[in-house]
Amino acid sequence: MIVVGLDIGAESFAAALKAQVQDVGSVREKLANTAEGFEELIGWMRDRGADAQHAVVCLEATGVYGEALCYYLRSRGYRVAVEAPSKVKRAFGQSAPKSDTVDARQIAEYGHRFYDELQWWDPPSAALEQVRVLLTAREQFVAQKVANMNARQALKYKVITSVKAEETYEQAIEQLRENIQEIDQELKRLIKEDDNFHRLIRTLISVPGVGMVLATQLAVLTNGFARTNNPKQLASYVGICPLEHTSGTSVYRKPRSRQYGPSRMRKLLYLAAMSVSTHDAQFRAYYLRKVAEGKPKRLVLNNIANKLLKIICAVVSTETPYIPNYKSVNPALLSA
Repeated sequence: MIVVGLDIGAESFAAALKAQVQDVGSVREKLANTAEGFEELIGWMRDRGADAQHAVVCLEATGVYGEALCYYLRSRGYRVAVEAPSKVKRAFGQSAPKSDTVDARQIAEYGHRFYDELQWWDPPSAALEQVRVLLTAREQFVAQKVANMNARQALKYKVITSVKAEETYEQAIEQLRENIQEIDQELKRLIKEDDNFHRLIRTLISVPGVGMVLATQLAVLTNGFARTNNPKQLASYVGICPLEHTSGTSVYRKPRSRQYGPSRMRKLLYLAAMSVSTHDAQFRAYYLRKVAEGKPKRLVLNNIANKLLKIICAVVSTETPYIPNYKSVNPALLSA
């Protein structure tokens, strides 16, 4: 299998083609990140035997820069793998030379070495992609609203202030509130129009502590749970999975979460854990018991967030809404 590595930039990209790991391969520099550049890439690959049946394309996740190219390649029948830049970097360590062509060669070599671990990219549904864009805009508007509210609050402590400044902050805050409300309404409309998405969101919000924002964020993060439905993988990716740090008898540190990954998702899960630890009887009892045992409150809330992820993955797998006080029964006891 031929692997084509792409190093994507905003205006252009470089391509490197390798039939084997040890091959020097072929390189093409400065292809325009436009439809014309995509056509040139296809022609260049086919001239070297890298058609859709005999080649895969590997690139790093660079946000929106590579999105159009991914859609184009998939429409031409190519398999496309989009990998996290950190994974590619770890595979090669620190190397002295760095250029677009060097990076493209490394990505192509990475595709060969880790072929069985590549994350294959498929176009998300139109509804899911629209929800993703709306959630990004909503998050930005919320951050702007909080910043304006904090600035307005700071004016109250000044000896000499400005009425005009206060009015301007009030207007900006009110406008941002309206924008957020409009986005929430559009999110609900999009969800209702897509039966599969609506069913998924309805199942997710049946879980205690899971609201519309957390449910939609989870759906977008997991591509409708098609990417993964494993609670341990999700917890590790989000950054709430405690990791061991020991070596021999001299190195020991208490297991702790790595605290990197999608920060927005961590925050939403933490808020959900706080909510159920206060308002849900079972989670409240668990929270109080662990705190009484001397466990740090933050640790207990992190454990609750992990429990919520397990419940979320379970209801998605069974396509059944959450059942309060549910208890599993050993099948052997039913036949007895």
